[in-house]
Amino acid sequence: MSNEYDFSDIAPFDDSQFKEKMAQLVKEPGFEHAVKYVMPEVDFSQFVRNLLAVPDKETFQKQVMRPFIEMLMRKTTNGITFGGIENIVPGVSNTYITNHRDIVLDASFLNYCLLKNDIRTSEVAIGNNLLIYEWITDLVKLNKSFIVKRNLRLTQALEAAKQLSAYIHYAINTKHESVWIAQREGRAKDSNDVTQESLVKMLGLNGGGTVAHNVMEINLLPVSISYEYDPNDYLKAREFLLKRLDPEFKKCQHDDLLSMETGLLGHKGRVHFQFSPCLNSRLEPLESSTDKIDTVKQICSMVDNAIHSGYKIFPVNYIAHDLLHHSQEYEAMYTAEEKSAFEVYVNTQLDKVKLPDISTLDCEFMHEMMLQMYANPLRNKLQATGKKPVQ
Repeated sequence: MSNEYDFSDIAPFDDSQFKEKMAQLVKEPGFEHAVKYVMPEVDFSQFVRNLLAVPDKETFQKQVMRPFIEMLMRKTTNGITFGGIENIVPGVSNTYITNHRDIVLDASFLNYCLLKNDIRTSEVAIGNNLLIYEWITDLVKLNKSFIVKRNLRLTQALEAAKQLSAYIHYAINTKHESVWIAQREGRAKDSNDVTQESLVKMLGLNGGGTVAHNVMEINLLPVSISYEYDPNDYLKAREFLLKRLDPEFKKCQHDDLLSMETGLLGHKGRVHFQFSPCLNSRLEPLESSTDKIDTVKQICSMVDNAIHSGYKIFPVNYIAHDLLHHSQEYEAMYTAEEKSAFEVYVNTQLDKVKLPDISTLDCEFMHEMMLQMYANPLRNKLQATGKKPVQ
């Protein structure tokens, strides 16, 4: 592919830049503060010496990020499981497209699953709205991340989409790197995971053929992410309430930082990643279609169906469904103790919401939104599979 774009502002750092950029990063006071906050027991001076000895991005992920993720797993989950790894063809670079639950950990846990199976990690798409400080930008670009430009004017947004599409095609077909991207901009606050049409349009901009042909070039492989508990659930319920009270409500940088911190350090219970087959064989019948709108809709539907079908359903999902609908439809899938524990959990989480003048109706609204968050994966899996989901 001929490369007409300059990717330097969005691409991960090249390995030839790694040691120089790492030497700059470890001098940043903000980086030191963040490391000591997340790993209070760490000897920072020794940690810096270890970082300065790392030669490249791949070694950084294996020697630094993998132990860090394993530490987070031990502290904040009841284990990570995965299925469908056999759908990853050796030697083929994929675009892993997933539902979006956690700002930081979705891609980190996915790459952990790949490392566990001796599969090369993916480059990771991250929105520039999260790159609050320059040192954070440097850190993510050292960790195989590429930048998605957000909040642009229309003409700028189109150019950014073309550049991003070109970069993803370049990463897959020239660099032979897999990439991770979420199916939509931002997390699905109510866990109703639906692929954004604009995202698929962006993926299909580059390649010189029809939308389906262009998307086939990047080997779209859906992955379903299931967290038993979402540490940010109460913050999402709070955001729903604030938007209900004020439709113009917008989150601030502090909200994003709090969400990242809570997602990293909060308890997630069991976590499961389910890898679906690459969509290329299903896209072949669409390859000659010039109807862009219909093709994009069909690709979105394929991604949604694969993600919904791959959910791991936990007892809390069945409980939330029954509480939401005042039924006992799935009572065989959980115990009375599990139901009682979940009700206590929801109320305990909502007690963390600190807002002035919250009415009883406001509390009931947030409670209902919490139940919807946990019930929606079950509802979507039922619709996708047409059968009762298996635990």
